[in-house]
Amino acid sequence: MKLKQTLLVLTLLFSTSIAWAQSSPNVWRDLSEVTYKIGEDDFGELYIPVFSSKIKGIEGKVVEADGYIIPFEGMFKPEHIILSSLPLAECFFCGSGGPETVMEVMLKSPIKYTSKRVKVRGKLTLNDKDPEKLMYILVDAVLLD
Repeated sequence: MKLKQTLLVLTLLFSTSIAWAQSSPNVWRDLSEVTYKIGEDDFGELYIPVFSSKIKGIEGKVVEADGYIIPFEGMFKPEHIILSSLPLAECFFCGSGGPETVMEVMLKSPIKYTSKRVKVRGKLTLNDKDPEKLMYILVDAVLLD
């Protein structure tokens, strides 16, 4: 009986890890399921994100995202980066991408800038309150090989 329980637990853990690994590459697709409502602040109208149930379901979870490092504020900050699912010429700040294609990443350790695609893992935080920050923020993030 003990062996059956152990095998069941191992099977469940293995199935869960496979499902997580399969869904992880689609984090940008999941994050694209956002809509907006118009609100106001002291400076006028602004778009406030309305997160889908799928997005809310991954809030606080560890996710992986790949993309391109986008320099901001005129300089690269090695432990606080902007990651874009699109290359620089197409990103939200420089091209045709929407705000759902970028996220702030707070890294545990500084990294070196590269124009190549990178992959990070961190805990997803949603932001619909602070217009000075992006709506997706990864905290306690690490750079993956």
